Amino acid sequence: MKRKMIVASAAIAAALALPGCAPAGYSGGGSTTDYGAEPAANAVGATPGATEGATAGATPEATPGATPGAETDEGADTDSDAPELSDDEVTSELTAAKVNKMGETVQNQDGFVLYRFDKDKAKPEAKTTCYGDCAKVWPPAVINKGETPKLDGVDAKLVGTVEREDGTLQLTLDNWPLYTYIGDKKPGAWKGQNVAGAWFVITPEGKKNLTCLPKVSKAVAPPADSGSDKQESGSDSGSDYSY
Repeated sequence: MKRKMIVASAAIAAALALPGCAPAGYSGGGSTTDYGAEPAANAVGATPGATEGATAGATPEATPGATPGAETDEGADTDSDAPELSDDEVTSELTAAKVNKMGETVQNQDGFVLYRFDKDKAKPEAKTTCYGDCAKVWPPAVINKGETPKLDGVDAKLVGTVEREDGTLQLTLDNWPLYTYIGDKKPGAWKGQNVAGAWFVITPEGKKNLTCLPKVSKAVAPPADSGSDKQESGSDSGSDYSY
């Protein structure tokens, strides 16, 4: 009996040592077993209580989003003129795509995965809270007024916009503002998953994709100011920033 218990324990340890759901190319501070947590249910609207340091977020219902190009932030001036953005700045496409180990994602026209932020709000109206250095690390998915992104696998009824402090319009999905992450160095990467216990890959329905939930990690440093000696933009060594 004792021998059987030892063999069983060894088998469990071997299983836990597997790479699990670590994203391709992951080279963080720990081993790839940091990404081997038991997968949580997909399309969940709130952070699991077992996630250390996670910010509790309300679970949004699948309410239709505003028409893209129309401001939805509470108190926003719908008559204000949003600044004109270049083609390089605009998120022109929202595409539902599956990636290895994570499953459902929404990606922009360049194939980069989009995220939602627990500190933002979806109810009663969309509200974005990521500004300053946060927005440098998590660039908002923006669009010009009157334009609509090309959709593939994403319900147009769930797509809207929210006006940011500078007047630009940020795309929303089920009222959750959308972002990319400068820590993702290539299309399809999702290293922003569970950063600060508050950032999550978003599904085509606007929910958090918790198929793979890594340990809570720190965001990369924001881009260095011109002429400064600050940490290089997107460094994988992490930062002390709370976003």
